[in-house]
Amino acid sequence: MAFSWKAAGLTYNRYLAIAARTVRRSLKEGPRLQAERRDLMDLKFAKWESGKQGEVKPLAAANAVAMASQAESK
Repeated sequence: MAFSWKAAGLTYNRYLAIAARTVRRSLKEGPRLQAERRDLMDLKFAKWESGKQGEVKPLAAANAVAMASQAESK
């Protein structure tokens, strides 16, 4: 039996992010603002090749580019 998130072409982490955002948006004003602050993150990554660190990039920007290229390929 296939999972619906897999059938939709999502990764499990992306599925969880969408579900969490949906729950946060359904909260009342006070708890929603606190929950939205916890959602903010600033992750960066760098690709290493031959023992040298490449350019450091924000993870959110890299994810946006990857999702756009995946959407174009469909």
